[in-house]
Amino acid sequence: MRTFGLIGYPLSHSFSRKYFSDKFRNENINDAEYHNFSISDIKKFPEILKNGKNFIGFNVTAPYKEVIIPFLDELDVSASEINAVNVVKVVYEENCRKLIGYNTDVYGFKKSLQKSINPEIKSALILGTGGAAKAVFFALKNLNIQCKFVSRKEQSGSEFITYENLNKTIISENLLIVNTTPVGIFPDTNDKPDIPYAYITKDHHLFDLIYNPPLTQFLSEGKKRLASIQNGLEMLHFQAEKAWTIFNNS
Repeated sequence: MRTFGLIGYPLSHSFSRKYFSDKFRNENINDAEYHNFSISDIKKFPEILKNGKNFIGFNVTAPYKEVIIPFLDELDVSASEINAVNVVKVVYEENCRKLIGYNTDVYGFKKSLQKSINPEIKSALILGTGGAAKAVFFALKNLNIQCKFVSRKEQSGSEFITYENLNKTIISENLLIVNTTPVGIFPDTNDKPDIPYAYITKDHHLFDLIYNPPLTQFLSEGKKRLASIQNGLEMLHFQAEKAWTIFNNS
């Protein structure tokens, strides 16, 4: 039996296990199984590998998209440039096991965003600075959209700004706002990123990588102001199918 899985913590909100389990059933893939591996410390990752002999690949979610890299043998080009991994392919060569890291968040986010965004939007704010934020930054650069990270603490570099410094001018100049943080995810559905929503207009597009709940408080605030809104469910579908392709390519 080929084994696949998801590594992260916590995994109560996991999309991947249901998605792939449904896929295996609907497509009559009878030689595969998918498990959640909820580990409280990335140092426990080698134990997962040690206890399984038929691992083909893993998805990786927060908070391990960056810290898993030292455990891998190789990165593909995009994962290396972004310095974040959300897919690990396990390759067996001459009785040796090699772990190769990929990033399909870029593919999923870019494909989903392009279906909905006004092509005239050329600047964006990315809420958060983690692995998902880096993938979004990489995708937006490829779309020729200028962007800045919004963080809680001051960081060096012109591409960073703090939540405290957000004002009407900055919000007005950046018509795409992407939430890559877990703020507002189930069960904490009353939370939302601390930005000045009063300056959101009908010309804005708000994208929340969260999909549970489908309408987060972040998106609800945009909807109230007639902005176009988008959650992360479609992105997850796109990146999951890309991961499946990676797992199955020899």
